[in-house]
Amino acid sequence: MDIKISQLAELINGEIEGNPNLTITNLAKIDEAKQGDLTFLYLPSYEKYFKTTNASAIIIKPDFPEVREDITVIKVKEPDKAFAKIIIKYFTYELNITGIDETAYVDADAVIGNNVTLGKNVVISAGCKIGDNSKILHNTVLLDNVEIETDTLIYQNVSVRENSKIGNRVIIHSGTVIGSDGFGFNPDENGVYHKVPQIGNVIIEDDVEIGSNVSIDRGAIGSTIIKRGTKIDNLVQIAHNVAIGEDTVIASQTGISGSTKIGNHCILAGQVGIVGHIDITDNVIILAQSGISKSITKPDKYFGYPAKDLRTALRLEAHIRNLPNYTEKIKSLEKEMKSLKEILNKKNN
Repeated sequence: MDIKISQLAELINGEIEGNPNLTITNLAKIDEAKQGDLTFLYLPSYEKYFKTTNASAIIIKPDFPEVREDITVIKVKEPDKAFAKIIIKYFTYELNITGIDETAYVDADAVIGNNVTLGKNVVISAGCKIGDNSKILHNTVLLDNVEIETDTLIYQNVSVRENSKIGNRVIIHSGTVIGSDGFGFNPDENGVYHKVPQIGNVIIEDDVEIGSNVSIDRGAIGSTIIKRGTKIDNLVQIAHNVAIGEDTVIASQTGISGSTKIGNHCILAGQVGIVGHIDITDNVIILAQSGISKSITKPDKYFGYPAKDLRTALRLEAHIRNLPNYTEKIKSLEKEMKSLKEILNKKNN
């Protein structure tokens, strides 16, 4: 694909410094770019690559101080968002799959909307409803009474258990399981565990995106709910009866225990662990590898195990790192105190 810099600048409302007629053919990371590529720079940690990149053009912030005469520049306030806009416009992969494959199984009781795509070996069970323009790719299985609204995309090898409800414009990536049994077991008097039937469901609202190999358990009774606009990374575990608010972001390897409620506009970084039956309010940011052991009622940044507000956590971490120095200082003070005590004893005698 050949695209002029002038076209791209118009799309992202950027200011060109250099050749507006320059043609780029591809996009690349700043440290891997070559001639013909467009790249971008917005994180300070990548500024070191500006002098050495082989890109033909780069998107940068207006106040970036360095200059290279051999690279055409487009200046915008938010280079990362501008770059994403170019990807969406010119470089997004279009699925070349339409219609219902002859190997797909659709129960006679299922309702299929207009312009629905079903890939190879897809199973649509009794009572399912699939909305217009939705795409369900190869080897995906929907058990009884699953409802999917319009314009939803489910990639290959996804399992959606019975009675799950999935909204409009949802994206679910490969290997994910929606509606698996919650982890419900009761021990008897002999310590033998017996399964508690999980008879609830999962509700996924509009514009949610779920990564690969995510497990979202069905409610034991009632629903596990993922609300509108939330984005879930790969390898996340969401237990039964969890409720996650709108526009919340959850990064990889996070685990959320049963019946916990998470608010709107929260960010959970990688490997966060959250105990069950607690509430986390809106606008909370939990940093990577933190453990949440009790409810959070104040919007703030939290870190550590057990997690504390970030300022407190960083002060404690600073003290921990200084423990060897503190030890030496304590030893030195003990010696001084011992010497003073000896001097005082001699005077008293």
